[in-house]
Amino acid sequence: MRPAVAALLVLGCALSSVVSVAADKSLYWGDVHLHTNLSFDAYINGTRTIGPAQAYEFAQGKTVISNTGLQVQLKRRLDFLAITDHSENMGLYTRIDARDPLVVGTSVAQRYTELLSLFKEFGLRGAFMRSMRSAGPLPDMPTLARSAVWDDVTTLADDYNQPGKFTTLIGYEWTAMITGDNLHRVVLYRDGAEQATRRLPLEANTNPDPENLWDELARYETETGGNVLAIAHNGNLSNGRMFADARVNGQPIDRDYAERRARWEPVYEVTQVKGDGETHPMVSPADPYADFETWDRGNVAGTAAKTPDMLDREYARSALKAGLAHQQSIGANPFRFGVIGSTDSHTGLSATREDNFLGKFAGSEPSVERLQTHMAGMADFDRELAASGLIAVWAEKTPEGLFSMR
Repeated sequence: MRPAVAALLVLGCALSSVVSVAADKSLYWGDVHLHTNLSFDAYINGTRTIGPAQAYEFAQGKTVISNTGLQVQLKRRLDFLAITDHSENMGLYTRIDARDPLVVGTSVAQRYTELLSLFKEFGLRGAFMRSMRSAGPLPDMPTLARSAVWDDVTTLADDYNQPGKFTTLIGYEWTAMITGDNLHRVVLYRDGAEQATRRLPLEANTNPDPENLWDELARYETETGGNVLAIAHNGNLSNGRMFADARVNGQPIDRDYAERRARWEPVYEVTQVKGDGETHPMVSPADPYADFETWDRGNVAGTAAKTPDMLDREYARSALKAGLAHQQSIGANPFRFGVIGSTDSHTGLSATREDNFLGKFAGSEPSVERLQTHMAGMADFDRELAASGLIAVWAEKTPEGLFSMR
């Protein structure tokens, strides 16, 4: 069985490239895709007590109490971590619980309270479908509330960043979907709070086109002088959209699109809890390991079934081939990327060992019922989750012995 960890060879804002393993470099392990109680879907699925502070402490090897009351600790601490809560109404539920006057009484607080009630009856997918049918798209948090949450998130990341001991990266998830098809991207900063707070995280509610995200990343770098990148994930749940033959707007892929995509998305998250994104038995029929952790029933929202013609446009291996064809035809490769692994855990707990796995949501934390429970009240069984993955970085040592990516 293939290992559930993919290596990131270079993390930066330039294209990834192979680096030699020199004597002055060491191997470090981390997770750059983790959700806490600040993410709306984590919160409604039971992640109430694990916020960013507890997530950082757990990643450093400290003992914490999980969302279901378990005393948990990693067998091997991580070297670095990025907490990447959904930008869409980040921290709203925790602000409602705290009776924050910036959100109490607003339309968004009312709608999300209704959503929480619907979830208890219909599960995650059912709650969202019924909520949107009854009252239209979910509203956004007030800007002042969003700014307060982002200030807290970035400041805490700075507080936990310990050069030579433990590296934190500021980040968020841009959660785009079109007709339920996954186009999600994790956004990572190479900067601290002072720069990162100069622009709020982009939300995908009104414009799910990744080109809109790339425009925002460019604005951020121009205005702040900082560095930022995006990491796509779960093409296996995109029903052919992740590495499509055309742009979201229906226009053909041209050189400008290809160069921008390669610039802003230098790596792809090829493994996480929702299965393998490298290849599929129908894409690589001669590969005996191509059925590793295969999730291929439909899209991320569970609203459409998978058809065989979608598969070539979902997996990294076929995308890399398609990118070479684009290079020949338009002079640029939109799918030139390295590969990484991370968890996408929504428990706030980055645990990936098969014998020490805490699942995707609080309901999939260890229990006597775990083999029979469904992920977030949906059709997927918790037992189908992949205990995956982490990201490996070869980096130069600092005088203290650990690298810093800031």
